[in-house]
Order: sequence, then structure tokens, then C-alpha cells
Amino acid sequence: MSRLNLTETVPEGYRALLRSQQAVSEGPLDSVVGELVKTRVSQLNGCLFCVDMHTTEARRAGESERRLHHLAVWHESPLYTARERAALRYAEAVTRREDVDDAHWEELRGHFPDEAELGHLVLQVALINALNRLAVPLRKEPDSAPPAA
Repeated sequence: MSRLNLTETVPEGYRALLRSQQAVSEGPLDSVVGELVKTRVSQLNGCLFCVDMHTTEARRAGESERRLHHLAVWHESPLYTARERAALRYAEAVTRREDVDDAHWEELRGHFPDEAELGHLVLQVALINALNRLAVPLRKEPDSAPPAA
């Protein structure tokens, strides 16, 4: 059980965050890239609730178990495309509050030449970090029911 139910205590503010997430999800960012980024950032931030949610969503979108298992060590895994690697590298840098230098930014732009998609990626990384920073200290837990077979 969560320490605080934001849906009840701050309904408008929390719904605004969720509407922002919905807008990003409905935008041009590739859903596989989006779920990989959300899962990886959630791993880095130690957000059990979000890791559970986004690995489930990734599976629904057709992501393989093997790629999900490799995500924690994606740097060493051959299973990700150059485009996915660029997105994951960006997401990790932002999450760890590291500099995204010009070379890194240009690499990212090379893989995401559509500025709308790139903007959605940037917003996605910021949003999942914000949502993780709510869920972790509030100890938000995933549904305890076993996953459907």
C-alpha cells in the first residue's frame, strides 16, 4: 500500500502529470523505445511499481522477455538497435544528471531526426523521472496478483 494516495490528495496535479504522460504516449515516439526508456529509467531510480508497469506494457507491445532481461545490461547486449542505444544513453545521462554534451546530442538527433519525436523522447525521460520520484518515496507497490499466463 502506498504511503499517500495522490489521486485523492492532489487530484488535479496528479491527473495533470498523467495527462502529460498520455500526450507523450499518443505522440510520434516509437512505443518500443518509449517503454525501454521508461523501464530503464525506473530501474535506475529503483521504482518497483514503474518497472513492473512498464515491463508489462512492453510485453503487451510485443517486446521479448530476452530484451527485457538484457535491459539492465544493455551496454553489453547485442539485442538493441543503434537508435534504441542512443535513446537509452540519453535517458541514463539525464537520470544520472550527467552532461549531455554536443556530441551526444548530435548522435541522438541523428537517430531521431524528426524534432517532434525527439521532443517526445526528451519529455518522456523527464516525465518518467518525475513519476519515479513520486512512486519511490511513497512506496507505491504493483498489484500483488500474479501475472496472467
